[in-house]
Amino acid sequence: QVQLVESGGGLVQPGGSLRLSCEMSGVTLDYYAIGWFRQAPGKEREGISCISSSDGSTYYTDSVKGRFTISRDNAKNTVYLQMNSLKPEDTAVYFCATSSWERVNFYCSGWNLYNHWGQGTQVTVSS
Repeated sequence: QVQLVESGGGLVQPGGSLRLSCEMSGVTLDYYAIGWFRQAPGKEREGISCISSSDGSTYYTDSVKGRFTISRDNAKNTVYLQMNSLKPEDTAVYFCATSSWERVNFYCSGWNLYNHWGQGTQVTVSS
């Protein structure tokens, strides 16, 4: 049974940084892609970054490119999302997810194929 647990959210001032963690249990992270999603109040959930399991390739949506960095530590069964230069519009609940669809391991930005989710962690960017 795949379980994902996010941590690291909190309140930060604009321009600040946070590092989110997504710890996987029940299976070995080596074989799974991980995606980070966020949902702001009144908005739909959106995929913002992912990392494949096949070659470690990464993807970022335009709104976070250059500010966020995704990485994985398979030994710790954990994926990280380093978020720098945070803006108020980054305020959202952040979720990590994985997929039982093998194709996602190669093309991790297939957002609608993610089917195992963590509970989310709140990130608030405000002065």
